[in-house]
Amino acid sequence: MTTPADPTSGPGAVPGTDQARTSLATAAARNLATTTKTVPQMQGISSRWLLRVLPWTQVSGGTYRVNRRLTHTLGDGRIEFTSTGSEVRVIPAELRELPPLRDFDDPPALEALAGRFVQEEYAPGDVLVERGAPADRVVLIAHGKLNRVGTGKYGDETVLGVLADGDHLGEAALLSPDATWEHSVRAVTRVTVLTLPRTEYEQLADRSPALREHLERFRTAQVPPQNKHGEAAIDVTSGHVGEPALPGTFVDYELAPREYELSVAQTVLKIHTRVADLYNDPMNQLDQQLRLTIEALRERQEHEMVNNREFGLLHNADLTQR
Repeated sequence: MTTPADPTSGPGAVPGTDQARTSLATAAARNLATTTKTVPQMQGISSRWLLRVLPWTQVSGGTYRVNRRLTHTLGDGRIEFTSTGSEVRVIPAELRELPPLRDFDDPPALEALAGRFVQEEYAPGDVLVERGAPADRVVLIAHGKLNRVGTGKYGDETVLGVLADGDHLGEAALLSPDATWEHSVRAVTRVTVLTLPRTEYEQLADRSPALREHLERFRTAQVPPQNKHGEAAIDVTSGHVGEPALPGTFVDYELAPREYELSVAQTVLKIHTRVADLYNDPMNQLDQQLRLTIEALRERQEHEMVNNREFGLLHNADLTQR
């Protein structure tokens, strides 16, 4: 026994009504249509503004050398440093800013002395030296801020001064084995210092008669005239009579300039021929695979330009600009 078809439930009916469908539904037509697609996307693509604004230089030999004029300011009481990546070194001639080494003119000895300094890092709150403890090392502050802490007027702990880039302490360790720290020194920010243990200095002094004799003369010499700030007095005269002798000069360069060996971000892209042969339309699989791989390489390139400890901008910026 058969019954008539229900017009509301058959393939030609319009759902939810009693009317028969008179045209093809869009859902069915979509199956026969050509789909419009986007190219493959990825979230790792950034604006990469740094790669666009940097002045690029064509390098043919794989190494980029930065020749610079030899610069340091002697006589300002502050010590200057050079930095290569995350490594910081004191300029040997700048050690003459230490009062015991003022006017010491022996470049090989200063170079040897500079090479014995050890780089150390401290976090905020760390105590570098304790008041009353033996002054057994020289401390050069390359970067950071520290408080010189001592006893206040009413016996409480107080900040007596602030030390920062270029300051130094502990030069008394070069003069006497019995010297002690007059104040405690505590880090306020992250601090990078170079330290020279007294034992290292003594070993070098044993092999350098010039250094030993210079420090001995400093111990026995009279204190030179100073102003109210403890600075060496400056004899000033006025007038323009006569013909003063004019000194000659020349421009010196660094003997060991910084060199950057070029680095490469690289990978191997594999594409099977079955993919390129069977699924290459409407989008070229080789082009899309290569495009996204290049995007990833460019992102890695910018990351290294900023963060690499050897040549990254964050680690090679001058300490005073950080």
